[in-house]
Amino acid sequence: MSKKQLFTLEFPVRCSPGILYEFLSTPAGLQEWFADKVDEWENVFSFSWDGGVPEKAEVVDKEENKFIRFRWLHNDKNEYFEFRIEKTEISNQTILVIKDFAEKSDIKDQSQLWGYQTKELFHRLGS
Repeated sequence: MSKKQLFTLEFPVRCSPGILYEFLSTPAGLQEWFADKVDEWENVFSFSWDGGVPEKAEVVDKEENKFIRFRWLHNDKNEYFEFRIEKTEISNQTILVIKDFAEKSDIKDQSQLWGYQTKELFHRLGS
């Protein structure tokens, strides 16, 4: 049984869900902001940072322009990270919702890392 906890982060984004989804779900898009090198083969994405050994994650579920959920192959089967695109009802603003798992003591650091990563994403989006 995993000790990791699910946590959720929300980031307002100024771009269309279709464009944002491309950056969250394709090797070319993810390589722009998430990892230095990204490849995909039969629903398994390979992510590399700083020339290191690639880490692999399978796509476990997705819906175009709505969400994509990955599971690291080396992690517990119940753990995942997810990018979800939502729209606020009143202002119709696009929100990027990130769900991930971390040890309770690591949630703050993981949240800061996601914050840094999304800043890079928004820079690439011109948002």
